[in-house]
Amino acid sequence: MEQQQQLLHFCDSKHPLALATHVDLRGRFACCGCQESVSGPFYFCSECDDKNYYIHHKSCAEVPLGLHHPLHPIHPLILSPYQIDYGKHIQFSNCLICNESRNEYTYRCFRCDFNLHIKCTSLPLIMEAEFHDHPLTPIWKLFTFTCDICGKEGRGTPYQCHLCSFWVHERCASFPRRVKVVRHKHLLHLTHSSLEFHQSDSRFCQICVQKVDTRYGLYYCSRCDFVAHLNCAIDRRNKEDINLQEFKDVDEVPELNESADSATYEVKKSNMKEDGTQIVEEIKHISHEHDLKLTNEVPNNQICDGCVRAILPPFYSCVKCRFFLHESCAKLPPKKRHPLHQHPLILLPMKPSEWFRCNACSQFCNGFTYKCEECSFNLDVQCSLISEILTHEGHEHPLILSYITDKQKCSCCSNESDQVFRCTSCEFALDYKCATLPHTTRYNQHKHPFTLCYRREDDSSEYYCDICEEERDSKHWFYYCEDCSYPAHPKCILGLLPNYKFGGA
Repeated sequence: MEQQQQLLHFCDSKHPLALATHVDLRGRFACCGCQESVSGPFYFCSECDDKNYYIHHKSCAEVPLGLHHPLHPIHPLILSPYQIDYGKHIQFSNCLICNESRNEYTYRCFRCDFNLHIKCTSLPLIMEAEFHDHPLTPIWKLFTFTCDICGKEGRGTPYQCHLCSFWVHERCASFPRRVKVVRHKHLLHLTHSSLEFHQSDSRFCQICVQKVDTRYGLYYCSRCDFVAHLNCAIDRRNKEDINLQEFKDVDEVPELNESADSATYEVKKSNMKEDGTQIVEEIKHISHEHDLKLTNEVPNNQICDGCVRAILPPFYSCVKCRFFLHESCAKLPPKKRHPLHQHPLILLPMKPSEWFRCNACSQFCNGFTYKCEECSFNLDVQCSLISEILTHEGHEHPLILSYITDKQKCSCCSNESDQVFRCTSCEFALDYKCATLPHTTRYNQHKHPFTLCYRREDDSSEYYCDICEEERDSKHWFYYCEDCSYPAHPKCILGLLPNYKFGGA
């Protein structure tokens, strides 16, 4: 690293900081002063930087050691570390402007316990919010107000539009006017006017499936009546990774071509039926070295090498290698977008010795995957096919895919997940693992097929699995053989690796 000058920092004079001006950290490290990612010129300690310690923005390292601020004119404020040692415990300082406690350097008046984060002391005197027509100016006075964007009431220093009586937190004024989320094809616009909604409207965020207060700010697509919370829409997991500057005058981003074309298979032989329908009888697929032939003769207990489910006609096969592929799996699109990931996903086959863990259902699989190489994100075929609005015979109401920070229990197995299908009418939630359970299946040691059941089979007080002989939760889904009155846990019927094909080509 090129060193141009050194600085004795107020936190620790034993470690002089050196200035680096021609090194691009690409946001890999956080600044010790403000905790934001570091780019551009920065100071670092040559003895400690391997531990990601004492890296500072040039501006954060060079702030003055003291200042006078209009919010606290009676005493000077002294620059201090982010922690306050009260003897028995250490806590972060609470900033009087943003009203948050964060591990940032703070200007402090120790006599009055008055604290301001270094970023908050340098707020602009005039702010142009993308979503508001007039300039906003700060009110250098502490008082209680309700933010017209986030709807939260608190004590702080808002920005105000004097023409509209519009009040907003500084951080809320920085919300972008437009965003593109992965689960909606149109751009969403920030609106903070209730004129587009009736006061009685009960709206749900179509990302987290929680209620939205339409009196305050939200992201909205008027063409589709799509509503999202502000923080849900800008969350990096939900936000599409595109440059909106390229779409200044349009509301719709060109969709990814998801048609199945020659990128996945080549037609080797086909016939035309009397009604003009083309029957593709033989193909060369990217997943197998030999040509695959269309057949309707179902072999015993064979598994599709694409979706790792029981093979059903019509399907393609290589008899020599015992390789089987449902016709629908052979025609899967080579690329697709999915609401669980911000980048396009590429269809990749797995070799028999390879496997992956699906990011939706968390199960191991060696079938086809839709993969983002950049993020090591994988979806198995079954999870990739589920729509974000799901109608499932196991529940009477439509379910909406919800991506939330706090994990929620699946109503059908009690496992916790941060991505579940939620019902807006009741507390029902369904994770990907249960949403993709096969409706019917077979068990090697039983002659009849099993059917997935959603409600308890009788009114008895005790419920047991007839395979493991352990008790079952009466609220959980289970498999049932009606011919034998034989109930069983899904895990006992399907095994520990239901999406893994053993043996293979």
